[in-house]
Order: sequence, then C-alpha cells, then structure tokens
Amino acid sequence: MKKYSSVLVTLTALLLSGCFGSSIKNTFDLSGDIKDVNHLKASQNILPRNNQQILIPEPTALKLLDSENIVVRSSDSEVQFLKNSQWSDRLPRMVQSKLIESFENSQKLGAVGKPGQGLAIDYQVISVIRAFEINVQLKRVIIEISIKLINDHNGLVKSQHIFHVESPLEGNSNNAFVNSLNKSFTKISSEIVNWTLLALSQ
Repeated sequence: MKKYSSVLVTLTALLLSGCFGSSIKNTFDLSGDIKDVNHLKASQNILPRNNQQILIPEPTALKLLDSENIVVRSSDSEVQFLKNSQWSDRLPRMVQSKLIESFENSQKLGAVGKPGQGLAIDYQVISVIRAFEINVQLKRVIIEISIKLINDHNGLVKSQHIFHVESPLEGNSNNAFVNSLNKSFTKISSEIVNWTLLALSQ
C-alpha cells in the first residue's frame, strides 16, 4: 500500500495540471521497430518470404489519443496528460510509421507502403488505436490496437484481431513512464507483424 501511495503521489505531481504559465516540454519518440527477423516468434520464423505488397494507412483514434499528448488515466472516467511531456508527432502518425518500419524490417514482404506512394496493393492493414495510456489506478501501461487485414482487390476482410498488451509501470519519472509505454509498444507491434505474416501465408 505504501508503494502504491508513493507511485500515486509521484504521478499526480507529474500530471499536466493546467495552464499555469508556459514551459518547455520534453519530447519523446516512440520505439517498437523490429530490428531483424529473429524477433519474430520461432513458429513463424519459418514462414517463407512472399511477394505480397501491403498498405499501412494511418490508424484512427478518438480525439483523446489523436494528438501529441501522453495520456494518463487516473480512474475509469478521468484522464489527464503527462506534465511537460509530449510525443514527437501525433500518436496515430507515429504508430503508422513504426508499424511500417516493423514490417519492412521483417524482410518477409514484397513491399510495405503508405497511402500516396503509388504501390500496387494486395492487402491493407487497417488499425484503430483503442488505448495507449499510463494507468495510475492499475499501476500499469495499457495499449490496445484492433487490426483488420483487408483484401485490396475485393474489399473482403481476410482476418481481424484485437491486440491488448499491459506491462507494469516502472520508475517514478517521465522518462521511466514513457519507457514503459515503449516496452509495451515493442511487444504489440511484434505481435501485429507476426499475426499479419501468418494470416497472409494461409
């Protein structure tokens, strides 16, 4: 109980409390790219490389998550933002960029692109960011992203899945809290790549 109280007090002090003058915000990047194919699950490492080309549109999200703010949930109905901290870009755009990197680094596809690049597309990976937060109440970070794999030739959904990852909230500083988010995003982005590659092989 004492440990929980300490974390709660620290987090409360770090929350964005309002407009009491301007201050320079620390800007954080989002990690999560897969450096090589060995990061894939062992059961999926044997999947052959295929020549299919996929499109990664920008994920959709509620306004709360569609910004540079880092969300902190203090109860089921109350959210705030991490004080003096921000993402380096809008969260959906960052997630899109990192997912593209992850798919490219898997070296399993013919091509990976985003809208406007003129690629001939076989499948679209449509995503919705449902949660991307530091949860004070649970002392955890929570990320949830839903994915639909859509055949670009006929519009049919080949497969869909909801990915949910949680990890313990570590440390007592903004850097530590963001690092916890990054660890969870690394895990969920890897799961998304693994699942997509497996679905495309079936």
